[in-house]
Amino acid sequence: MVKLIAFQGEPGAFSHAATHALFPDDEPVPCTTFEDTIAAVQSGKADYGVVPVENSIYGRITDIYQLLPSSGLFITGEHFLRVEMTLLGIKGATLSDIKSVQSLTVALGQCRSFIRQHGLKTINGVDTAGSAREVAERGDKSVGAIASKFAAEVYGLDILAENIEDAAHNTTRFLVIAKAPETPARGSVPTRITFVFRVRNVPAALYKAMGGFATNGVNMTKLESYMLDGSFTATQFYADIEGHPDDRSVQLAFEELRFFTDYFHVLGTYPADKPQG
Repeated sequence: MVKLIAFQGEPGAFSHAATHALFPDDEPVPCTTFEDTIAAVQSGKADYGVVPVENSIYGRITDIYQLLPSSGLFITGEHFLRVEMTLLGIKGATLSDIKSVQSLTVALGQCRSFIRQHGLKTINGVDTAGSAREVAERGDKSVGAIASKFAAEVYGLDILAENIEDAAHNTTRFLVIAKAPETPARGSVPTRITFVFRVRNVPAALYKAMGGFATNGVNMTKLESYMLDGSFTATQFYADIEGHPDDRSVQLAFEELRFFTDYFHVLGTYPADKPQG
């Protein structure tokens, strides 16, 4: 049975590429905002959602940290997508035809060296996929778009240059979200656990809460803090660890964590992906 997979952005966006990599035989559902993507899963209009959570250059995607913990949804998977910027042109265009290039401001900034080397004028677009669509619709050989290879397939554009980004390590981590948890059996695959917590208002509470992971040999791969409701005194922590809830070491670490927290919630246990390259 074909599943519906929500993602934020237009067809051809990097989120669409991640969705295709994770669910190649299912139907993608483009959504305008992250809120719309999450709402589609909450309402049952989509079976899963695919959302970016962090990028190796620009750091965390703040909206997801704010929206996901209170959404009632669970993380069921992850995927690391190499962000490979590609220069696209209409059918028959060549690199020498291109005089100006359109893309998301951030994407243009990631390709400064290539743009400068070829003396191209820049046009700020709403996003990468939208820029590819507009270039296809415009039909002007002198205007190119910086977007994904996937966008070239979606909009029937030619690839004029590949891997034109300045930073070769540019990678975005995506999460798969669903209405119910899908915890793999212990030992079946390497797993990651994501959870959020708030520490009690006692001296050195965070230091003590983290001590259980060190003493029990649990590897913590991420720890982020962010304000709640704009308050300087209310801080929530978002963490990833390697392991499974049935591991005795994880159980002991969580026991100690709970002792020093007044809120603790597991967002999901899921197969751990590895960054590419």
